[in-house]
Amino acid sequence: MDDTSTTSTTSTTPTTPTTPARTLGLLDGKVAFVTGAGRGIGAAAARLFAREGARVLLVARTRSQLAAVTEEIRAAGGTADHAVCDLSDPASVHAAVDRCVERYGRLDVAFNNGATGQPPGPMDELPEAAFDHVTAVNLKGVWLAMTAEVAAIRATAGRGAIVNTSSVGSLAANPELPVYGAAKRALNSLTESAAVTYGPEGIRVNAVAPGTTLTEMLREWDATSPGTIERLNARTPLGRSADPDEVAEAAAWLLSDRASYVTGTILRVDGGMCA
Repeated sequence: MDDTSTTSTTSTTPTTPTTPARTLGLLDGKVAFVTGAGRGIGAAAARLFAREGARVLLVARTRSQLAAVTEEIRAAGGTADHAVCDLSDPASVHAAVDRCVERYGRLDVAFNNGATGQPPGPMDELPEAAFDHVTAVNLKGVWLAMTAEVAAIRATAGRGAIVNTSSVGSLAANPELPVYGAAKRALNSLTESAAVTYGPEGIRVNAVAPGTTLTEMLREWDATSPGTIERLNARTPLGRSADPDEVAEAAAWLLSDRASYVTGTILRVDGGMCA
């Protein structure tokens, strides 16, 4: 009997290397407007928002700072442009928001971070002109920005989110920065009122209230009153100051769709200082 030998062959299908799916960022596909974006928390937020997929328009008073941050974002592969804006000037604020819509075709989210400080000291020692400037930028300037942003969101994206930068200095007596604290406390009320007003339209409005954060403004205060940062850190359970990026992360989350049921909130980012 003859042995019949059979050879079996296995057919292999060539495989094509697959490209890993890109992970969507928190703000993927959104257009973001950021005030106070030349330095500190605003600059950190502009960089982060771009990394998270947003097209960003940076706004501040100093063109050289804006240009530097914008170029940094572009060099990292992000999409950004900038516009010079004075928050105490209504025409300037509206022009900046219009520029955002003109540049990108829409507005989805806005981070109103621009602010100005005050000379530390008792309120009776603050000149009237300084009072007017602090309230014009920190309160009226945000009101101007929000009204322009709401109009732009309505006209383009239809739904969106706004985050304002408050301060833990607004949540209790603030004898060293009394007018700054008062303006930020008024901003908290404005934020909450806006959340109630525009929520039915699908526009969420929140605020972040940073604690001790290593910005130029804080360093200027520490230079005027040496030991300020050390003293504030001693009151903070985490025992340190925040990096601007840490506050930017909170703002990015509030602006993102992952915070879709959060509105009217003043979110403390303070290392437990006010716990």
